Amino acid sequence: MLTRTDGAAPSGRFNRTRRSVAVSGETLVRTAPLTGGTRAVLVAPTVPGLDAREWLASSGGALARLRDTHGAVLLRGFAPLGAAGLAELATGLDGGLRDYDNRSTPRRRVDGNVFTSTEYPADQTIPQHNEMSYTDAWPATLFLTCVVPAATGGETPVADSARVLARLPEDTRERFERHGVMYVRNFGHGMDLSWQEVFQTGDRAEVDAYCARHGIEAEWLGGERLRTRHVVQATLTARATGERVWFNQAHLFHVSSLPGHVERELRAEFAEDELPRNALYGDGTPLDPADLARVRAAYAAEEIALPWEAGDVMIVDNEQFSHGRNPYSGDRSVLVAMA
Repeated sequence: MLTRTDGAAPSGRFNRTRRSVAVSGETLVRTAPLTGGTRAVLVAPTVPGLDAREWLASSGGALARLRDTHGAVLLRGFAPLGAAGLAELATGLDGGLRDYDNRSTPRRRVDGNVFTSTEYPADQTIPQHNEMSYTDAWPATLFLTCVVPAATGGETPVADSARVLARLPEDTRERFERHGVMYVRNFGHGMDLSWQEVFQTGDRAEVDAYCARHGIEAEWLGGERLRTRHVVQATLTARATGERVWFNQAHLFHVSSLPGHVERELRAEFAEDELPRNALYGDGTPLDPADLARVRAAYAAEEIALPWEAGDVMIVDNEQFSHGRNPYSGDRSVLVAMA
């Protein structure tokens, strides 16, 4: 027996009057491809106003199977969840949420371990990336919900990481897989995030301990300056499917991801090893611009996007699918939880 909420979605626990709906979890939703040519799916309720948390509880693991099989699942037409509801859905599916540590982008904490999506200017594109793939410890699943859709644009496009890898020439794949990717970050120039924000502490000993645990080379350079180098994977085998996938942020961390005039200004001001952030092959040699161009082209070929609708929830297997953000106008509010 399933219960559902009438009217607006609850905030926090299920605290509104509910009535019973005598249907099984399997009959509560219908699924369809998110768009042509992708295995990602759109799931919509057959019961108006259905709460996704209650479907999760009644469905016998259907949502987990959809995520593992299809990689990305868009829930549309369910009762809106908000921050607390998103946390409950994520916890119900994966058992708990993780904090946002070793940060690379500005976010605000909304409720517990639910954050705003990356707060970059509205006119900028956030390139495709697997969340925290610049680290050795990343979230398995992302949960995003749209509170306020943009007036125009603002989609969160996704791309199949196995298909991105398959599009890359063998020599490009081989270079990255042989060496991995080195991420270099320089803190204390007054640009990008501070080390205190990235590591969520003002204690240098805590930073050193974190870096030691994760194999990050940390070098204090005087004052507030800190340089870190971290060599991690370029590809991996996705746990849910056993497929090899492209899994790094080399193209995003590399200075060439910035607008041309910004890159030129940074290169004029900083030596190569002093740039606020940059990516290299794992042996420390510069990335081949041709390789970066191939990576960006592969993402562009695989990227799919649908406009957000208020109340949408997107569940993304972070190893199987990357995500990004398109420029937008108007207000936009998207929340994210990581499990």
